[in-house]
Amino acid sequence: MEYTQLGRTGLKVGRIVLGTMNFGGLTEEPDAHALMDRAHDAGINFFDTADIYGRDAHKGLTEEIIGNWFARGGGRRERTVLATKLYGNTTNDGKPWHEQSWPNHDHLSAAHVRGAVDASLRRLRTDHIDIYQFHHVDRATPWDEIWQAIDVLIAQGKILYAASSNFGGWHIAQANETAARLGGLGLVSEQCLYNLAERRAEMDVIPAAQAYGLGVIPWSPLHQGLLGGALRKEREGGGSRTSGGRSGAGLAKPEVRERVQRYEDLCAEHGLAPGEVALAWLLTRPGVTGPIVGPRTADHLESALRAADLRLTPDFLAALDEIFPGPGPSPEAFAW
Repeated sequence: MEYTQLGRTGLKVGRIVLGTMNFGGLTEEPDAHALMDRAHDAGINFFDTADIYGRDAHKGLTEEIIGNWFARGGGRRERTVLATKLYGNTTNDGKPWHEQSWPNHDHLSAAHVRGAVDASLRRLRTDHIDIYQFHHVDRATPWDEIWQAIDVLIAQGKILYAASSNFGGWHIAQANETAARLGGLGLVSEQCLYNLAERRAEMDVIPAAQAYGLGVIPWSPLHQGLLGGALRKEREGGGSRTSGGRSGAGLAKPEVRERVQRYEDLCAEHGLAPGEVALAWLLTRPGVTGPIVGPRTADHLESALRAADLRLTPDFLAALDEIFPGPGPSPEAFAW
């Protein structure tokens, strides 16, 4: 496993990030523990989760599964760079987090930050979180308040770094300019939707992250399966996982199907697996620390590990750009 520093920090992380969103939902606890063990064996040291992951009736289950794995000892916690997220309501009353009505149990107020971190630490069975990520931007809470709460957590030793997820470039700038004014480190990474088929982050999110020294951690690197051989699986009758969400909506559009077919044909010509190409492409992108992979099975994880060793030629990269052209940076992308 190749390692790199997370943004401008001195923290070294692997270039493949283990995503755990499936743990407790699609992947049962024993299989999740086996996947985490295999990830460590392969040198993956960066694990990502969130306090709302699990099941609708049991939000927080994913953190509990990871905590149970840490409790098995053997250096599991010590060898893991642990990232989790806060923002949503984790009340387990059967309602989705965005439909919860109890006040102060969501968003980024100092009150919620304090309660959320303690709840995550209990579930994760650890004394600190390495990367504490804001799952979404909170337009109602001033950054002075957010950073005050984060500074307390850092002083208490409960977290090491703060980071963002699903922020715009303006939000990154606002957060880090406020942190600089207050004498703090600010955000150290941004976790964003970014892949071959969805490159809008190149307009302002990634330039802002690079300007402020944030590592970029792409989520949904296969665009919910669209880039993982979706058309081949559809022909073979194995595309149930790609029939909904962004992938299913994309394949319903003729222009998207045409691009995906060209993509799969290009990969086939070179004897490469589409999903592995999509991950390898992200590893060539400026500012990217490493993509989040969310394996449900051991085979999925092994495929991601192969992608980490895949080197794409300049000609192949140029062909990918022809199929999935990026928008370019703003304002050129829309104004010039």
